[in-house]
Amino acid sequence: MHRNPVAKLLLFGATGDLAQRMLLPSLYGLHADGLLPEGLTITGAARHDHDDAAYRTFARAALDEYLKDDRKDAGTIDAFLERVHYQPTDLSDPASFQPLADKIGDISGGLAIYLSTAPSLFESAIEGLHKVGLAGETVRVGLEKPLGYDLPTSREINDAVAKAFPENRTYRIDHYLGKETVQNILALRFGNSFFEPVWNAQGIDNVQITISETVGLEERAGYYESAGALRDMVQNHILQLLALIAMEPPARFEGTDVRDEKSKVFRSLRLIKPEEAPHVTVTGQYAEGAVNGKFVKSYSEELGQTSTTETFVAIKAHVDNWRWQGVPFYLRTGKRMAARGSEIAIQFKAVPHSMFAGRGGLLQPNMLIIRLQPEEHVQLLVMAKEPGLDREGVRLREVPLNLSLDAEFAGTRRRIAYERLLLDLIEGDQTLFVRRDEVEAQWTWIDAIREGWKANGMKPKSYPSGSWGPSAAIALTERDGVTWQDD
Repeated sequence: MHRNPVAKLLLFGATGDLAQRMLLPSLYGLHADGLLPEGLTITGAARHDHDDAAYRTFARAALDEYLKDDRKDAGTIDAFLERVHYQPTDLSDPASFQPLADKIGDISGGLAIYLSTAPSLFESAIEGLHKVGLAGETVRVGLEKPLGYDLPTSREINDAVAKAFPENRTYRIDHYLGKETVQNILALRFGNSFFEPVWNAQGIDNVQITISETVGLEERAGYYESAGALRDMVQNHILQLLALIAMEPPARFEGTDVRDEKSKVFRSLRLIKPEEAPHVTVTGQYAEGAVNGKFVKSYSEELGQTSTTETFVAIKAHVDNWRWQGVPFYLRTGKRMAARGSEIAIQFKAVPHSMFAGRGGLLQPNMLIIRLQPEEHVQLLVMAKEPGLDREGVRLREVPLNLSLDAEFAGTRRRIAYERLLLDLIEGDQTLFVRRDEVEAQWTWIDAIREGWKANGMKPKSYPSGSWGPSAAIALTERDGVTWQDD
């Protein structure tokens, strides 16, 4: 990989929740391990009226709260905070940008901007940066979602960004792509010879992708009510995981090749027609119930009003190309579910003939389970014979071959996804960032589903908090003879 590190980093939203929980701890981790370019300065920008000293106190408090104890070192924290500066900035106020440009100073050594803002502020932010010279050849920009609410608003934002930043200097962030286990999907598929021959419609029966959360609205009520589960989770995280599972082998592990192959998958997704939406999609909204033994309120109670926003969605999707013809991809995500987890379950086809049937041996199809969280592991379920003399018949049992990444790489520090993504932004590697054509193909598919819901007047079905969603989601797979992979 050709590295082209910048000398300065500008963080918008520097006093927000994401900055405190993820960005500042990630940047500190990179600093502590000597991975940040020497002399790199970090300038925080937000509406709060801090000066450098007050922001350093704020950053120190965030590190104290969110860093693991074994990472806290007073001297290292002091040295890290010396890199940190702050400039009050209001993205909706054009007069805010010149003082920001003055604070940052010379950008001939390169500037990376991390922009996490409401979609309504993207245009004014890019315009303001452009006017004061913070968008030239030496500047690259990282964009945090949401990048619009549908294809037209996404295009609007992308057009606004493209006026100042061409595609090769634009880094759209999906933090799932920074997770080690997600990158491990590529290593599993393309680094091992035995998967590829069966990684297609001849070898695979179905693929399931689940991202389940136990939390409710938390502090995101305003955003979530206008977005819903389909936009919040399926449009980005789940579709990116689907692309990594379904893509053709790229020639090289680098930005253009990997993203070309992902883009082809999104263009191959079968659009769901309005008349199909009630049969291949399920929406739900959590009612009251118990999560982890605690009583929790319904979505509408948490929100303080009745709502038709979905907090759960399940979809039967198809990738219409040579490799995947006829293989269903079952996708689901929800809030207030029975357990927190993100996993991909790939069910292989049954063996063509069982020689054990005459002796009572029952075979289950093999399954590969890639778990991304809470713990990271890869599990292959294979058939084995139970010990015994087999006088009453052969007894076969499904047993797991486990690869626990946590245990296997116990001596290696597991990094926050944002550490990888921030370092790639600073160094100029676009491989794990999302390209415009990917985003627009994702929105095209998502918008068709929403049109189907509208055309059929589909309202979310109620499901009790602490369950696996509405019963219709179980029926979605059961009528194909498939069961969701639930722990």
